[in-house]
Amino acid sequence: MKLHFHGAATLTFLLLLCSSSTTHSTQPPFSCDEYSSNPQTKSLPFCQTTLPIHKRVEDLVSRLTLDEKISQLVNSAPAIPRLGIPAYEWWSEALHGVSGYGLGVSFNGRIRSATSFPQVILSASTFDSHLWYRIAQAKGMTFWAPNINIFRDPRWGRGHETPGEDPLVGGKYAVSYVRGIQGDKYEGGQSINLLQASACCKHFTAYDLDNWKGISRLGFDAQVTQQDLADTYQPPFRSCIEEGKASGIMCAYNRVNGVPNCADYNLLTKTARGQWGFHGYITSDCDAVSIIHDNHKYARLPEDAVADVLKAGMDVNCGSYLKNYTKSAIDQKKLPESAIDRALHNLFAVRMRLGLFNGNPKKQLFGNIGPDQVCTQEHQQLALEAARNGIVLLKNSAKLLPLSKSHTSSLAVIGPNADNAYALLGNYEGPPCKSLEIFKVLQNYVTNTLYHKGCNFVNCTFAAIEDAVNTAKQADYVVLVMGLDQSQETEDHDRVELTLPGQQESLITAVAMASKRPVVLVLVCGGPVDVSFAKNDPKIGSILWAGYPGEAGGTALAEILFGEHNPGGKLPVTWYPKDFISVPMTDMRMRADPSSGYPGRTYRFYKGPKVFDFGYGLTYTTYSYHFISSTPNTIQLNGVMHTSTQAGNVSSSSRYLSVSKIGIDICERLKFSTHVGVENMGDMAGKHPVLLFIRHNHPNNGSRPMKQLVGFESVSLKARERAEIEFVLNPCQHLSTANQDGLMVIEEGYRYLVVEDKEYPINIVL
Repeated sequence: MKLHFHGAATLTFLLLLCSSSTTHSTQPPFSCDEYSSNPQTKSLPFCQTTLPIHKRVEDLVSRLTLDEKISQLVNSAPAIPRLGIPAYEWWSEALHGVSGYGLGVSFNGRIRSATSFPQVILSASTFDSHLWYRIAQAKGMTFWAPNINIFRDPRWGRGHETPGEDPLVGGKYAVSYVRGIQGDKYEGGQSINLLQASACCKHFTAYDLDNWKGISRLGFDAQVTQQDLADTYQPPFRSCIEEGKASGIMCAYNRVNGVPNCADYNLLTKTARGQWGFHGYITSDCDAVSIIHDNHKYARLPEDAVADVLKAGMDVNCGSYLKNYTKSAIDQKKLPESAIDRALHNLFAVRMRLGLFNGNPKKQLFGNIGPDQVCTQEHQQLALEAARNGIVLLKNSAKLLPLSKSHTSSLAVIGPNADNAYALLGNYEGPPCKSLEIFKVLQNYVTNTLYHKGCNFVNCTFAAIEDAVNTAKQADYVVLVMGLDQSQETEDHDRVELTLPGQQESLITAVAMASKRPVVLVLVCGGPVDVSFAKNDPKIGSILWAGYPGEAGGTALAEILFGEHNPGGKLPVTWYPKDFISVPMTDMRMRADPSSGYPGRTYRFYKGPKVFDFGYGLTYTTYSYHFISSTPNTIQLNGVMHTSTQAGNVSSSSRYLSVSKIGIDICERLKFSTHVGVENMGDMAGKHPVLLFIRHNHPNNGSRPMKQLVGFESVSLKARERAEIEFVLNPCQHLSTANQDGLMVIEEGYRYLVVEDKEYPINIVL
């Protein structure tokens, strides 16, 4: 059953089911209702809402034939008319707004568009978890999102789908997103037996290569150390499950240390379900089961691949492999029927938690939401707010920006991304409520606004440099809108260079040289680009990174250019120099190896030159910071265990406590607060994130992070206004590091709390 999108962006999946115009008349409209194709089923135990969900699921599964059971193991699960069960489509997408990708939603019904928020990487640059939560609330449906993998390599084509390179940011984004989608409060506290909607975190795990120099994600074996798994790749997924209470996980295409993720019992069952307490369904990425046999050659026969994934703990296959080979796997004694029953328990439990077996959804919560609540002014304003607060000011020599509307008589807008509203959306996009090009928005600010494309396409294989220069010479100010688009970075397409494509750099330099005043360079792109030439060119006065800012991106950018909004975003990824391409994407190590010249990755471990740092971003005002003296200088941990030998190593060279042996209760008691004072020293109001890092006194030859983000909070301040921010830190989480065995430990010695140029020492005493 293909579902047409007939409701608001806050509509739950259960309403989509009941309002679908494509449901065939012979199919059950919804379960457990007198109008079902078999109304007698309403009296069966699986329809009794007073019973616990696990009892209802047990009853339902016990009534299915083997063929019916197998039919439910794929994303397009067919109806079971004899039990009054309608068809169900698991595959929907809402990465940054309701998307037409997948089979769960289409826009060819009464609804033709929905609010398109900024791509995830730009939302992440706000470092505002409350904003992330509000965006997720505005999309509340059943979706495969978010992509919370770490943006480890700047060339990754899907990096812009993620919240960036930091595991804490990735985890907090996942928690905010999942709670917003599923109907939980921002602070948490949701019951696992109630879902407003269902969110699925992907791609589990160590997935950040798509197609690089012929090496495909479909056959890639990621070699990852236990240390890197523990402190980089796994923490966002753990947060998504433990704190976000996600109802779904998607296992990734790749292998990790030889084992395909979707066939890894240790990953799916022992770790996610056993250690992290996951209660929900696990889906494959699309056709990820087939590649276990076809690409990885991990399974000898298709039936072996089916047996591998179901025994590992996977529940539903995006694709048809389980439908085609599960029956023969059972016939060949490779798979017990109980493995199918286990998967069905997880799948039907989620559907019941969504209320899809409670009768007519129109009589339930949100039952009267209609098309008038799609593309609401509130949601479009939220998209604008996210774009405003995400755009990052990277350079502003001599305070070129903001421009004055009253003193700007003419403006030249040059570049292939200036007159292309679609390029602002990013991938996994839906048709936006509005479609506004940057050039056309800027025309509303300066009547005499000229435009020249500059390049034939974003790849800029041909640049009309002379014509662009002539256009620039006619204007008081010039705005160049350059960068990348989905032809340069997207799913199944990684970059091989970190510079601007084609002749873009030559075009920018020539226009800047010819212009009357220093020019403004706007970069529309997801991944980092080496723009050192522009950073060092005095004729390029300002640089703005706009990410893929969504439907309101043109408006947000214009407001920033003309001083109606003070930019406050900060980079969620490190911007590397172009020579970083000598590092193979296939090298999954995070930590630097000086002996081989390997520089490491991300701000935590990278030991090479940078174009721009993680967390970098300018504003039109100036902020000052200071630590308030109530923050403790010493953390006494020597009494938390009965003996130091129980806790960990007691050698003279390195003393530490094992976090797992300290225990959750003691870790909670060890929490402490640090207070940071912030003052807006300038004349313009602004909103910006305050980032709190921990720096180790000695990085221990690169094994420890050089610094680590441990907290962030977005703050709005009027001119000359002050505020105080409290960060609550848990030593077990924020002051620990991973050892080579992948164990989290708290080491003795000094740490430094860091906010911008201010530091505060804390001594850990064992």
